Amino acid sequence: MIPLFQLVNAGVRYGDAEILRSVSLAFSAGEFVAIAGPNGAGKSTLLSLLAGLKAPSSGVCRLGERDAHAWNRRDFARRVAVVEATDVTSFPFTASEVVYMGRMPHQKGMYETPEDDEAVAHALQRTGMMPFRDREFRTLSSGEKQRVLLASALAQSPEVLLLDEPAAHLDLRHQVELHQLLRELSQGGLLVVAITHDLNLAAAYASRLILMHKGRIRADGPAAEVLRTSLIEEVFEVHVAMHHTPSGQPWMLYGE
Repeated sequence: MIPLFQLVNAGVRYGDAEILRSVSLAFSAGEFVAIAGPNGAGKSTLLSLLAGLKAPSSGVCRLGERDAHAWNRRDFARRVAVVEATDVTSFPFTASEVVYMGRMPHQKGMYETPEDDEAVAHALQRTGMMPFRDREFRTLSSGEKQRVLLASALAQSPEVLLLDEPAAHLDLRHQVELHQLLRELSQGGLLVVAITHDLNLAAAYASRLILMHKGRIRADGPAAEVLRTSLIEEVFEVHVAMHHTPSGQPWMLYGE
């Protein structure tokens, strides 16, 4: 079975700086993959390869059987949705208008179809943003904007959802709700790949955790296997106290 995404010895260089080093990974439908690591580990660069925004300097990154960077962008966007860490939207669009932008890869004319309307309404409902649909996007809080952008990505009806720190601006309740939603989406067959700095949330909800350090993959597997005290302390350079829930799920305390 061909993976949805595959990287084979993928590397990225900026001049003399090697940002990614011989990364080989495969991603399949139905996975919720969390990517963690300290700043500068190469996480966002890896996500850029998967998003087709950057071509590897060496090796390959494929969506299906085709180089990710070689796809027609409209066809690629029908399969892959991306939620960036920040947004610079400053035009006076309403929240629902921003979500409708997610339907652009599917649109064939000037006007929205009933399928577009249904996809947008479903995405607003899934993200809890239906009450905000008529609010101007730029007046929303950072967390509300993040959920609108997620709704726009879901409205694309993609096979793959890529997210760069999706919980960065969310309060605790919405962080939990977001991760519950991402897990549900993956269980429904979507491939979800998310960069995170919260190892405890990743352990609680992701089916797979990839730990990066200095452009390399240091560990890849279920959180219970990846979250080893010695490895976390080496990679993040912080003392860790490892605990487990009654069900065996790992959780950590950081610092003294």
